[in-house]
Amino acid sequence: MAPRPSRRAVLMASAAAALTPVLAPGTAVAVRKHALGAPYASYWYPDSFPAGSPGEGITWRSLKTWRAEDDTDLAFNKAAVPLARRFTPMPANAAARAGQARIQSLVSFAPTAANPSQGAPTADYYATTHWGYVDELVFWGGSSGEGLVLAPNAPVVDAAHRHGVPVLGSVFLPPVAYGGDLRWTRDLVQKDSFGRFPIAERLVAVATAYGFDGWFVNAETGSGDSALAAAMRGFVAELKRLGTAKGLRVTWYDSMTVNGSVNWQGALNERNRPFFEAADSMFVDFRWSRSSLASSGQHAQQLGRNRYELWAGVDVEASGWNKSVDWDAIIPESGDDIVSVGLYRPEWTRNHLPAGRTPEQFHAADDRFWGGRSLDPSKPDADDSWRAPALSVADRSTVDSVPFATVFNTGHGLRWYEQGRVASDRQWNHLGLQDRMPSRQWVVRTEGDRPAVGFDFGDAWHGGSSLLVDGSADAPVTVDLYATRLPVGADTVVEFTHRAEAGQVTVELAVATAEPAAPGEPHPYTYLPVGSAGTGWTTETVRLSGLSGTVQALGVRITGAGAVKWRLGALAVRAGAAASPTAPTALRITDAPGAGLRLAWQGSAGAARHYTLHRLLPDGTRRFLGATCQRAFWAAGLAPEQGERSARFEVRAVGELYTASTAATAVHPW
Repeated sequence: MAPRPSRRAVLMASAAAALTPVLAPGTAVAVRKHALGAPYASYWYPDSFPAGSPGEGITWRSLKTWRAEDDTDLAFNKAAVPLARRFTPMPANAAARAGQARIQSLVSFAPTAANPSQGAPTADYYATTHWGYVDELVFWGGSSGEGLVLAPNAPVVDAAHRHGVPVLGSVFLPPVAYGGDLRWTRDLVQKDSFGRFPIAERLVAVATAYGFDGWFVNAETGSGDSALAAAMRGFVAELKRLGTAKGLRVTWYDSMTVNGSVNWQGALNERNRPFFEAADSMFVDFRWSRSSLASSGQHAQQLGRNRYELWAGVDVEASGWNKSVDWDAIIPESGDDIVSVGLYRPEWTRNHLPAGRTPEQFHAADDRFWGGRSLDPSKPDADDSWRAPALSVADRSTVDSVPFATVFNTGHGLRWYEQGRVASDRQWNHLGLQDRMPSRQWVVRTEGDRPAVGFDFGDAWHGGSSLLVDGSADAPVTVDLYATRLPVGADTVVEFTHRAEAGQVTVELAVATAEPAAPGEPHPYTYLPVGSAGTGWTTETVRLSGLSGTVQALGVRITGAGAVKWRLGALAVRAGAAASPTAPTALRITDAPGAGLRLAWQGSAGAARHYTLHRLLPDGTRRFLGATCQRAFWAAGLAPEQGERSARFEVRAVGELYTASTAATAVHPW
């Protein structure tokens, strides 16, 4: 993507330098750890490779020759969570509009090569929780020295899908100055003897096999001609046609023009219109102006298209919420929105923090970025120059069926907890294990001082985090948690696992069976007593038998005396008894390279939220190895215990209510 003149000088040579870790010709690739046998996110060239040999930890692959049946990492990379349906509750503030501008998020979660398929042993990860404002996630990456086509890994897709967010893979053709070669563009748009585009068919096959939702196509290699541009337009059209039949989408980046040159327009106009017509949406380069976006929206409508299928690029990689943006050109304070917003590299919320950053520091920054300086979407700060997504776009939710449960697990942690006890003291991340996150972080209503509310990693009931309220509670404090559409029956109950770490705390469950009267107004909650919180984890059951209809929102109200510190570890809504899933079957070791093992199994016959894996030690204790939504697992760094002749492994299915099945077992001789 092309930078505007005001961007940092180091990035001004080309937008590609801003968007990806591409390599200039002859540039050495940094050595990355690449464990023998470990699965990684997949990446390819369309067909042919660069000259020379790949750097250490990099594998050159041709997409043209890819076949699902030959993909040894497919079981680790295939998403397990289907794309959830969403609904739009009453907005949290009067400025947040529904049905107009949307948010596209372009995120580089890791380098192109050596991006683990199933997380890593560190808590330092972009585990964003603000999915309710995102309409499309682009798994950004690709480089001339590693590969140009990048498929999203399963943890990202599973987390996004749980929140109803489609995920697109990246097709990147870099400028020549950054290692691009026009040969790769021609590879991408090559035709077979029947006039078809084989790479388009491969892209659809990959997305279908891996379980993600389409492709972001970014063609920035210059020196093309009108014939190549026509071939690219035909390629995009076929990619969309084939993909639409599979429920996929295509987003085009404003780069190549109809004469084959790369000339970023910062607008929808006649020079890029055919590509927009061939695709589902277009990312408008950062060169946009107030007039160019206004004309772009009008042009889209004249074509019979929705103006909000245009994403106006906002580059936040370098400065995050300090970025100076002409917001009224995109999402004005009054009148209809002009086009949608394309946020480029919002993982700045993690990357700008110093070394040694903690998960709490990351989430505090992420809350500020998505929710605004007030840290409360219902109370916007009028003097905040950053127009946060929560203050502009109506949030969405997927909590619309029972059973529903959350342990407020953000997908990374300093330890792993099970039933309130530490099962592993190792740091970890696996975004696919993230719960459905609270809808609005954080709407807090009180007549007194506002306490701090957020995710905390010092203790948890299950997973790696819990919700902590820390501060004054002299006046009752109501915290909105989830916008829902949950039916209430005679046997509907809410389970509540919590504890107090400081102060005396009285807790009530807040349940609303109607929407607020207007945007920004409080939910008409009914408050049901939970009781006083003790110093240890306690699970209480609250019956909703006095209510009827549909639960529109869930929250909590706490009252204390002075400073309090109260932790919510789990929240579940169910009708009837909490059943456990059936056990997985046929656990087996499929490969044993180096000091690691590849395990696979048949899934639970019932609905499994994810699977946990343990090693049964000679002394009878169980060692937590990890968890995943997939039915395959990579166990690294294994070694025999003293005197141990074989290792015994267990896998359990974990249901939506966090009940676990019995174990399937396998034995591996040393």
